[in-house]
Amino acid sequence: MKTAFIFPGQGSQYVGMGKALAEVYPIARETFQEANEITGRSIQEICYEGPVEQLKQTENTQVAILTVSVATWRILRQYGEQPSVVAGHSLGEYAALVASEVMTFKDALYVVQQRADLMAGAAMEREGGMVAILGLNAEQVQAVCKRTAEYGFVQIANINSPAQVVVSGEADILPYAIEFGLEAGAKRCIPLRVSGAFHSALMAPAAQILHSVLGRLTFAEPRIPFIANVTGDYVSDAGQFRALLTEQVTGAVQWEKTIRRMWRDGIRYFVEVGPGGVLSGLVKRTIPEAQVLGIETPEDVSTYLETRHETQE
Repeated sequence: MKTAFIFPGQGSQYVGMGKALAEVYPIARETFQEANEITGRSIQEICYEGPVEQLKQTENTQVAILTVSVATWRILRQYGEQPSVVAGHSLGEYAALVASEVMTFKDALYVVQQRADLMAGAAMEREGGMVAILGLNAEQVQAVCKRTAEYGFVQIANINSPAQVVVSGEADILPYAIEFGLEAGAKRCIPLRVSGAFHSALMAPAAQILHSVLGRLTFAEPRIPFIANVTGDYVSDAGQFRALLTEQVTGAVQWEKTIRRMWRDGIRYFVEVGPGGVLSGLVKRTIPEAQVLGIETPEDVSTYLETRHETQE
């Protein structure tokens, strides 16, 4: 069975994530220690103990999720597991890039620290937020954005599934998006607990500086096929990553397109490598017949290995 490893983004964090894995697997503990040494902070403590208010700060959340996701992936790699394709949602792209050997964990931590600080700074300059609109497709939400734009800035930020689209915009404009979304037939419009209008033009100052940061790194060609957020398609040229990761800060995450592309290419098993389980739900809402599994605990690792053994017999 062809398998995809998919890596979660910001919003999947919770206090205690990664702890159970680190108690069983030395490679997970080593990954946390590596992150501590590279960042000069106790990422382990932030993940294990929080408090939640500290963990949800962008500058902590992004590095913490990246570390847990890479630790989880390294456990699977120790068992010889290699997927047919990888992708990550927003921040999760960086864990996917590590898994495909496009960049090192050290470089990913460096960029993600910079990215988080830059995004937090851009959010402070212009107050914004995000709203998940449930029950409308991307075309319908685009019409909502067009109507809302008469009052201020808003744009599509994530196309997560056929009936879940997230918009970003100015904080005082988003209530209009909620109103117009409900009028258009949305089942619910949920303000997200984020500190800014991520994946929108309001993040342009962050994207400009991040482009320079990315220019200091060396990217390799993917060892495992990799699908990018902003295109929903494969990237094989190492020279493209700087532009794509820059564009991702202000552009929409094409997650539904990513999952559908994988399915067309024969992927039938989607394994969420990291905390939260959010992506597993999005896959099932996009491709109900897909097989999904989230890996957050030693028991999940065992379940995955047993499943893989059964499908290979």
